[in-house]
Amino acid sequence: MDTNYPLLKGIEQGNFLALARALTLVENDIAPSADILRMLNVKSAVPIIGITGPPGAGKSTLVNAITEQFAKQNKKIAILAVDPTSPFNFGSLLGDRIRMSQQFNNPNVYIRSVATRGALGGISAKTIEMIDVMRAADFDMIIVETVGVGQSEIEIAGLADKTVVVLVPESGDEIQSIKSGIMEIAQGFVVNKADREGADVFTNTLKKLVLHQEIPVFKTVADKKEGIEELCEWLTIPVESDGKQKAWLLAEKAFKIIAHYRMKNVDKVKLHSELVKALKRPDFNIYKFTDQWI
Repeated sequence: MDTNYPLLKGIEQGNFLALARALTLVENDIAPSADILRMLNVKSAVPIIGITGPPGAGKSTLVNAITEQFAKQNKKIAILAVDPTSPFNFGSLLGDRIRMSQQFNNPNVYIRSVATRGALGGISAKTIEMIDVMRAADFDMIIVETVGVGQSEIEIAGLADKTVVVLVPESGDEIQSIKSGIMEIAQGFVVNKADREGADVFTNTLKKLVLHQEIPVFKTVADKKEGIEELCEWLTIPVESDGKQKAWLLAEKAFKIIAHYRMKNVDKVKLHSELVKALKRPDFNIYKFTDQWI
């Protein structure tokens, strides 16, 4: 336990090398990650901003613009970019940070990519643990950019203090999906690429849809840094939440952590290998097969 103290001290002092090492240990379940997590001084006051939305909405470009705006104010920002894991080879490109290359040499910005590890909405137990490590460091804000895969985007609600759903003017067909789930978790909407045709009509439609819930709708052109200042001002406004909401969020967080460790001994690669063999049998039954793993 004592050997972890310098690492923990480095994290609290904002040392990026110590932070990177601790995140690698935690992400890969390498000792002494369990001890580190239990000794963390997590700063719950550090806000977590979830940025989600469908693919192609410009989430990474928007995160880059937001980060640049806050960096100008001398704020320290951590970014966790969640990339999808392939269900076939279990690999992940981890390419979102390439779009944020402008921030690589900024001493006030820390960028880390993480794979979804099979979590449909992108928020795995490892994501949760890594964010807590970041929260123990000296940051003013943590931004989590999630995988844009539709309804599963609502998983970010169990993690972020403020969730922003990013859409584009062509997202007219997305309105129905917004009604059926995402509306419940968004604290704000961003219509990005608002210099495109139909942006005003789509924005007004969205504003009417969320009027009774008093959810703000922002128009941005992230690659031109338009509308970013107003969005950033809103992001810094603290979220008022009652004890019930906090308990619900923590319950979601605890559920994911418990589920992860209950499933820890299930090797997905081995599962696939055994399934390939089982499929050759004429009497194959998926339920009988899974009985061997439960």
